[in-house]
Amino acid sequence: MEVGFFTMPLHPPGALAADTMDADLEQIVTLDKLGYTEAWVGEHFTSAWENIPAPDLFLAKAIGLTKNIKLGTGVTCMPNHSPFMIAHRIAVLDHLARGRFYWGVGSGGWPGDFKVTGIDDASGEHRAMSRDAVELVLKIWTDPKPGHYKSKYWDFNIPERDDEIGLFLHTTPYQKPHPPIGVAGVSRKSDTLVLAGERGWIPMSINIVPPSVVKTHWDQVEMGAKKVGKTPDRSIWRVAREVYIADSTKQARKEVLEGTLARDFRDYFLRTLTKYKLLDIFKNDPNMADSGVTIDYLIDNIFIVGSPDEVAEKLHDLYNEVGGFGTLLTMGHEWNPKEQWVQSVTRLKNEVMPKLKDLK
Repeated sequence: MEVGFFTMPLHPPGALAADTMDADLEQIVTLDKLGYTEAWVGEHFTSAWENIPAPDLFLAKAIGLTKNIKLGTGVTCMPNHSPFMIAHRIAVLDHLARGRFYWGVGSGGWPGDFKVTGIDDASGEHRAMSRDAVELVLKIWTDPKPGHYKSKYWDFNIPERDDEIGLFLHTTPYQKPHPPIGVAGVSRKSDTLVLAGERGWIPMSINIVPPSVVKTHWDQVEMGAKKVGKTPDRSIWRVAREVYIADSTKQARKEVLEGTLARDFRDYFLRTLTKYKLLDIFKNDPNMADSGVTIDYLIDNIFIVGSPDEVAEKLHDLYNEVGGFGTLLTMGHEWNPKEQWVQSVTRLKNEVMPKLKDLK
Protein backbone atom coordinates (compact mmCIF):
# COMPACT_ATOMS: atom_id res chain seq x y z
CA MET A 1 0.00 0.00 0.00
CA GLU A 2 1.19 3.50 -0.87
CA VAL A 3 0.43 6.69 1.05
CA GLY A 4 -0.57 10.00 -0.50
CA PHE A 5 -2.41 13.20 0.35
CA PHE A 6 -5.62 14.99 -0.53
CA THR A 7 -6.31 18.58 0.46
CA MET A 8 -9.47 20.54 -0.31
CA PRO A 9 -7.87 22.73 1.23
CA LEU A 10 -9.64 23.88 4.42
CA HIS A 11 -9.21 27.35 5.91
CA PRO A 12 -11.67 29.50 7.90
CA PRO A 13 -13.46 32.22 5.91
CA GLY A 14 -11.60 35.51 6.05
CA ALA A 15 -8.11 33.99 5.98
CA LEU A 16 -5.68 35.69 3.60
CA ALA A 17 -5.32 33.47 0.52
CA ALA A 18 -1.65 34.34 0.06
CA ASP A 19 -0.88 33.03 3.55
CA THR A 20 -3.03 29.92 3.32
CA MET A 21 -1.66 28.92 -0.08
CA ASP A 22 1.90 29.30 1.19
CA ALA A 23 0.98 27.04 4.12
CA ASP A 24 -0.63 24.50 1.80
CA LEU A 25 2.45 24.50 -0.43
CA GLU A 26 4.67 24.00 2.60
CA GLN A 27 2.66 20.90 3.51
CA ILE A 28 3.14 19.41 0.05
CA VAL A 29 6.89 20.14 0.16
CA THR A 30 7.06 18.38 3.54
CA LEU A 31 5.24 15.33 2.17
CA ASP A 32 7.51 15.23 -0.88
CA LYS A 33 10.56 15.08 1.38
CA LEU A 34 8.93 12.30 3.43
CA GLY A 35 8.32 10.19 0.34
CA TYR A 36 4.55 10.49 -0.03
CA THR A 37 3.64 9.35 -3.52
CA GLU A 38 0.99 11.91 -4.54
CA ALA A 39 -0.95 15.02 -3.53
CA TRP A 40 -4.36 16.05 -4.90
CA VAL A 41 -5.75 19.59 -4.55
CA GLY A 42 -9.45 20.47 -4.71
CA GLU A 43 -11.27 23.15 -6.68
CA HIS A 44 -14.18 25.29 -5.50
CA PHE A 45 -15.25 28.72 -6.65
CA THR A 46 -17.77 29.83 -4.02
CA SER A 47 -16.75 27.99 -0.84
CA ALA A 48 -14.80 30.34 1.41
CA TRP A 49 -13.56 27.35 3.43
CA GLU A 50 -12.16 25.57 0.38
CA ASN A 51 -10.37 28.57 -0.97
CA ILE A 52 -8.42 27.46 -4.05
CA PRO A 53 -10.55 28.08 -7.16
CA ALA A 54 -7.62 27.41 -9.52
CA PRO A 55 -5.72 24.26 -8.45
CA ASP A 56 -3.92 24.12 -11.79
CA LEU A 57 -2.19 27.43 -11.01
CA PHE A 58 -1.47 26.30 -7.46
CA LEU A 59 0.02 23.03 -8.70
CA ALA A 60 2.15 24.87 -11.25
CA LYS A 61 4.01 26.45 -8.34
CA ALA A 62 4.09 23.19 -6.37
CA ILE A 63 5.82 21.50 -9.32
CA GLY A 64 8.79 23.83 -8.96
CA LEU A 65 9.01 23.31 -5.20
CA THR A 66 8.93 19.50 -5.22
CA LYS A 67 11.00 16.72 -6.75
CA ASN A 68 9.19 13.39 -6.71
CA ILE A 69 5.61 13.64 -5.49
CA LYS A 70 2.95 13.37 -8.20
CA LEU A 71 0.41 16.16 -8.21
CA GLY A 72 -3.23 16.06 -9.17
CA THR A 73 -6.30 18.23 -9.54
CA GLY A 74 -8.87 16.91 -7.12
CA VAL A 75 -10.92 17.65 -9.12
CA THR A 76 -11.34 19.90 -12.13
CA CYS A 77 -15.06 20.70 -11.87
CA MET A 78 -15.95 20.24 -15.51
CA PRO A 79 -19.27 22.18 -15.67
CA ASN A 80 -17.37 25.35 -14.78
CA HIS A 81 -14.90 25.16 -17.68
CA SER A 82 -14.92 25.37 -21.46
CA PRO A 83 -13.51 22.02 -22.70
CA PHE A 84 -11.37 23.87 -25.24
CA MET A 85 -9.74 26.04 -22.57
CA ILE A 86 -9.29 23.31 -19.95
CA ALA A 87 -7.72 20.99 -22.53
CA HIS A 88 -4.96 23.57 -22.98
CA ARG A 89 -4.51 24.44 -19.30
CA ILE A 90 -4.23 20.80 -18.23
CA ALA A 91 -1.90 19.94 -21.11
CA VAL A 92 0.41 22.83 -20.15
CA LEU A 93 0.37 21.69 -16.52
CA ASP A 94 1.29 18.15 -17.58
CA HIS A 95 4.26 19.54 -19.51
CA LEU A 96 5.39 21.67 -16.59
CA ALA A 97 5.28 18.56 -14.41
CA ARG A 98 6.94 16.43 -17.13
CA GLY A 99 4.33 13.80 -16.45
CA ARG A 100 4.40 14.05 -12.65
CA PHE A 101 0.70 14.76 -12.80
CA TYR A 102 -2.77 13.20 -12.46
CA TRP A 103 -5.89 14.80 -13.87
CA GLY A 104 -8.81 14.45 -11.47
CA VAL A 105 -12.18 15.27 -13.04
CA GLY A 106 -15.67 15.60 -11.61
CA SER A 107 -19.02 17.30 -11.80
CA GLY A 108 -18.65 19.32 -8.57
CA GLY A 109 -20.86 19.28 -5.54
CA TRP A 110 -20.93 22.73 -3.99
CA PRO A 111 -24.32 24.52 -4.39
CA GLY A 112 -22.80 27.94 -5.06
CA ASP A 113 -20.65 26.58 -7.89
CA PHE A 114 -23.74 25.16 -9.59
CA LYS A 115 -25.42 28.55 -9.39
CA VAL A 116 -22.50 30.15 -11.22
CA THR A 117 -23.40 28.22 -14.36
CA GLY A 118 -27.14 27.97 -13.72
CA ILE A 119 -27.14 24.22 -13.12
CA ASP A 120 -30.00 22.47 -11.34
CA ASP A 121 -28.05 19.79 -9.51
CA ALA A 122 -31.25 17.93 -8.58
CA SER A 123 -31.72 17.13 -12.28
CA GLY A 124 -28.35 15.39 -12.57
CA GLU A 125 -27.52 17.64 -15.52
CA HIS A 126 -24.06 18.39 -14.13
CA ARG A 127 -23.08 14.72 -14.53
CA ALA A 128 -24.06 14.59 -18.19
CA MET A 129 -22.36 17.95 -18.71
CA SER A 130 -19.15 16.64 -17.15
CA ARG A 131 -19.07 13.46 -19.22
CA ASP A 132 -19.58 15.53 -22.36
CA ALA A 133 -16.79 17.91 -21.39
CA VAL A 134 -14.28 15.17 -20.60
CA GLU A 135 -15.00 13.42 -23.89
CA LEU A 136 -14.46 16.68 -25.77
CA VAL A 137 -11.14 17.30 -23.99
CA LEU A 138 -9.95 13.80 -24.88
CA LYS A 139 -11.00 14.36 -28.50
CA ILE A 140 -9.12 17.67 -28.60
CA TRP A 141 -6.00 15.90 -27.32
CA THR A 142 -6.15 12.82 -29.55
CA ASP A 143 -8.06 13.78 -32.70
CA PRO A 144 -8.39 17.57 -32.98
CA LYS A 145 -10.10 17.70 -36.36
CA PRO A 146 -10.96 21.22 -37.57
CA GLY A 147 -14.59 22.13 -37.35
CA HIS A 148 -17.45 23.47 -35.27
CA TYR A 149 -17.92 21.59 -32.01
CA LYS A 150 -21.40 22.22 -30.70
CA SER A 151 -23.36 20.26 -28.12
CA LYS A 152 -26.12 20.99 -25.66
CA TYR A 153 -23.55 22.53 -23.32
CA TRP A 154 -20.51 23.68 -25.35
CA ASP A 155 -19.82 25.66 -28.49
CA PHE A 156 -16.34 26.29 -29.94
CA ASN A 157 -14.37 26.04 -33.20
CA ILE A 158 -11.11 24.34 -34.13
CA PRO A 159 -9.62 26.24 -37.09
CA GLU A 160 -8.37 24.68 -40.33
CA ARG A 161 -4.68 23.80 -40.26
CA ASP A 162 -2.29 26.14 -42.07
CA ASP A 163 1.26 24.78 -41.95
CA GLU A 164 2.67 27.76 -43.85
CA ILE A 165 2.20 30.00 -40.83
CA GLY A 166 1.99 27.28 -38.16
CA LEU A 167 -1.69 27.70 -37.45
CA PHE A 168 -3.17 24.58 -35.88
CA LEU A 169 -4.25 23.17 -32.52
CA HIS A 170 -0.84 22.04 -31.23
CA THR A 171 -1.02 21.75 -27.42
CA THR A 172 -1.44 18.16 -26.24
CA PRO A 173 -0.30 16.57 -22.96
CA TYR A 174 3.21 15.45 -22.11
CA GLN A 175 1.86 12.00 -21.15
CA LYS A 176 0.40 10.05 -24.05
CA PRO A 177 -2.37 9.78 -24.87
CA HIS A 178 -3.20 11.82 -21.75
CA PRO A 179 -2.46 12.04 -18.00
CA PRO A 180 -3.96 9.29 -15.81
CA ILE A 181 -7.53 10.36 -15.02
CA GLY A 182 -9.01 10.12 -11.54
CA VAL A 183 -12.66 10.37 -10.50
CA ALA A 184 -14.14 10.61 -7.01
CA GLY A 185 -17.12 8.70 -5.63
CA VAL A 186 -19.37 9.54 -2.70
CA SER A 187 -22.65 7.62 -2.73
CA ARG A 188 -23.27 3.87 -2.48
CA LYS A 189 -24.39 3.77 -6.11
CA SER A 190 -21.91 6.21 -7.60
CA ASP A 191 -22.35 6.62 -11.37
CA THR A 192 -18.92 8.24 -11.43
CA LEU A 193 -17.23 5.08 -10.20
CA VAL A 194 -19.11 2.99 -12.75
CA LEU A 195 -17.52 5.28 -15.34
CA ALA A 196 -14.11 4.72 -13.73
CA GLY A 197 -14.55 0.99 -14.20
CA GLU A 198 -15.65 1.39 -17.80
CA ARG A 199 -12.72 3.61 -18.75
CA GLY A 200 -9.98 2.22 -16.53
CA TRP A 201 -9.69 5.52 -14.67
CA ILE A 202 -8.44 5.92 -11.10
CA PRO A 203 -11.34 5.47 -8.61
CA MET A 204 -11.16 7.63 -5.49
CA SER A 205 -13.35 7.22 -2.39
CA ILE A 206 -14.15 10.32 -0.36
CA ASN A 207 -13.03 10.82 3.23
CA ILE A 208 -16.39 11.45 4.92
CA VAL A 209 -18.26 8.20 4.32
CA PRO A 210 -18.03 5.12 6.58
CA PRO A 211 -16.22 1.96 5.46
CA SER A 212 -19.56 0.23 4.80
CA VAL A 213 -20.14 2.77 2.00
CA VAL A 214 -16.54 2.73 0.79
CA LYS A 215 -16.86 -1.03 0.31
CA THR A 216 -19.71 -0.51 -2.18
CA HIS A 217 -17.57 1.83 -4.27
CA TRP A 218 -15.53 -1.05 -5.61
CA ASP A 219 -18.75 -2.83 -6.53
CA GLN A 220 -19.54 0.12 -8.80
CA VAL A 221 -16.08 0.02 -10.35
CA GLU A 222 -16.48 -3.70 -11.04
CA MET A 223 -19.93 -3.08 -12.51
CA GLY A 224 -18.52 -0.58 -14.97
CA ALA A 225 -15.58 -2.80 -15.89
CA LYS A 226 -17.85 -5.79 -16.46
CA LYS A 227 -19.91 -3.78 -18.97
CA VAL A 228 -16.90 -3.52 -21.27
CA GLY A 229 -15.26 -6.86 -20.51
CA LYS A 230 -12.48 -5.50 -18.30
CA THR A 231 -11.05 -6.73 -14.99
CA PRO A 232 -10.38 -3.77 -12.67
CA ASP A 233 -7.18 -3.52 -10.64
CA ARG A 234 -7.65 -2.71 -6.95
CA SER A 235 -4.11 -1.34 -6.77
CA ILE A 236 -5.21 1.87 -8.53
CA TRP A 237 -8.02 2.50 -6.01
CA ARG A 238 -7.44 5.49 -3.72
CA VAL A 239 -9.25 5.69 -0.38
CA ALA A 240 -9.18 9.02 1.50
CA ARG A 241 -9.33 9.09 5.30
CA GLU A 242 -8.79 11.53 8.14
CA VAL A 243 -5.65 10.18 9.82
CA TYR A 244 -4.05 11.56 12.97
CA ILE A 245 -1.29 9.99 15.04
CA ALA A 246 0.20 10.92 18.43
CA ASP A 247 2.21 9.11 21.13
CA SER A 248 -0.91 7.47 22.55
CA THR A 249 -4.48 6.98 21.40
CA LYS A 250 -5.66 9.09 24.34
CA GLN A 251 -3.40 11.97 23.33
CA ALA A 252 -4.33 11.68 19.64
CA ARG A 253 -8.03 11.77 20.44
CA LYS A 254 -7.57 14.78 22.72
CA GLU A 255 -5.61 16.71 20.09
CA VAL A 256 -8.24 15.97 17.45
CA LEU A 257 -11.13 17.02 19.70
CA GLU A 258 -9.38 20.23 20.72
CA GLY A 259 -7.75 21.02 17.39
CA THR A 260 -8.18 21.87 13.75
CA LEU A 261 -9.76 18.62 12.62
CA ALA A 262 -12.70 18.95 15.01
CA ARG A 263 -13.02 22.65 14.15
CA ASP A 264 -13.22 21.97 10.43
CA PHE A 265 -15.88 19.30 10.83
CA ARG A 266 -17.87 21.15 13.48
CA ASP A 267 -17.86 24.56 11.79
CA TYR A 268 -17.87 23.51 8.15
CA PHE A 269 -18.84 19.95 7.27
CA LEU A 270 -21.47 19.32 9.94
CA ARG A 271 -22.96 22.79 9.61
CA THR A 272 -23.09 22.62 5.81
CA LEU A 273 -24.44 19.09 5.54
CA THR A 274 -27.05 19.81 8.21
CA LYS A 275 -28.23 22.82 6.22
CA TYR A 276 -28.62 20.73 3.06
CA LYS A 277 -30.07 17.71 4.93
CA LEU A 278 -27.14 15.50 3.94
CA LEU A 279 -25.95 14.23 7.32
CA ASP A 280 -26.89 10.69 6.27
CA ILE A 281 -23.63 10.59 4.35
CA PHE A 282 -21.79 10.06 7.66
CA LYS A 283 -24.06 7.36 9.06
CA ASN A 284 -23.32 3.67 9.45
CA ASP A 285 -27.00 3.18 10.21
CA PRO A 286 -29.34 5.34 8.08
CA ASN A 287 -31.88 5.23 10.95
CA MET A 288 -29.60 6.87 13.52
CA ALA A 289 -30.61 10.34 14.65
CA ASP A 290 -28.82 13.35 13.20
CA SER A 291 -27.90 14.33 16.75
CA GLY A 292 -25.74 11.22 16.91
CA VAL A 293 -23.36 12.54 14.26
CA THR A 294 -20.81 14.13 16.58
CA ILE A 295 -17.04 14.51 16.45
CA ASP A 296 -16.75 11.56 18.84
CA TYR A 297 -18.90 9.47 16.49
CA LEU A 298 -16.68 10.45 13.55
CA ILE A 299 -13.52 9.52 15.46
CA ASP A 300 -15.00 6.14 16.35
CA ASN A 301 -16.48 5.30 12.94
CA ILE A 302 -14.80 7.21 10.11
CA PHE A 303 -11.54 8.87 11.20
CA ILE A 304 -8.34 6.89 11.79
CA VAL A 305 -7.01 8.31 15.07
CA GLY A 306 -4.60 6.85 17.61
CA SER A 307 -1.08 5.75 18.44
CA PRO A 308 1.05 4.31 15.61
CA ASP A 309 0.06 0.76 16.59
CA GLU A 310 -3.63 1.67 16.87
CA VAL A 311 -3.63 3.44 13.50
CA ALA A 312 -1.87 0.51 11.84
CA GLU A 313 -4.50 -1.85 13.25
CA LYS A 314 -7.36 0.39 12.09
CA LEU A 315 -5.89 0.64 8.59
CA HIS A 316 -5.53 -3.15 8.46
CA ASP A 317 -9.20 -3.40 9.45
CA LEU A 318 -10.24 -0.84 6.82
CA TYR A 319 -8.26 -2.62 4.12
CA ASN A 320 -9.82 -5.97 4.96
CA GLU A 321 -13.35 -4.56 5.31
CA VAL A 322 -13.38 -2.94 1.86
CA GLY A 323 -11.51 -5.79 0.17
CA GLY A 324 -8.21 -4.05 -0.48
CA PHE A 325 -7.01 -0.83 -2.14
CA GLY A 326 -3.75 0.58 -3.44
CA THR A 327 -3.21 4.03 -1.94
CA LEU A 328 -4.30 5.68 1.29
CA LEU A 329 -4.85 9.42 0.92
CA THR A 330 -4.53 11.22 4.25
CA MET A 331 -6.47 14.48 4.35
CA GLY A 332 -5.04 17.98 4.66
CA HIS A 333 -6.02 20.52 7.33
CA GLU A 334 -4.64 23.79 8.64
CA TRP A 335 -2.97 22.19 11.67
CA ASN A 336 -2.07 24.54 14.49
CA PRO A 337 0.41 23.95 16.00
CA LYS A 338 1.99 22.83 12.75
CA GLU A 339 4.39 20.53 14.58
CA GLN A 340 1.52 18.19 15.48
CA TRP A 341 0.71 17.66 11.82
CA VAL A 342 4.37 17.17 10.85
CA GLN A 343 4.73 14.59 13.60
CA SER A 344 1.56 12.79 12.49
CA VAL A 345 2.40 12.55 8.78
CA THR A 346 6.00 11.55 9.61
CA ARG A 347 4.82 8.74 11.83
CA LEU A 348 2.28 7.61 9.26
CA LYS A 349 5.03 7.25 6.64
CA ASN A 350 7.89 5.97 8.81
CA GLU A 351 6.17 3.97 11.56
CA VAL A 352 2.73 2.92 10.34
CA MET A 353 3.23 2.15 6.64
CA PRO A 354 6.03 -0.39 7.31
CA LYS A 355 3.50 -2.29 9.45
CA LEU A 356 1.24 -2.51 6.40
CA LYS A 357 3.81 -3.84 3.94
CA ASP A 358 1.95 -7.16 3.75
CA LEU A 359 -1.05 -5.40 2.20
CA LYS A 360 -0.72 -5.83 -1.55
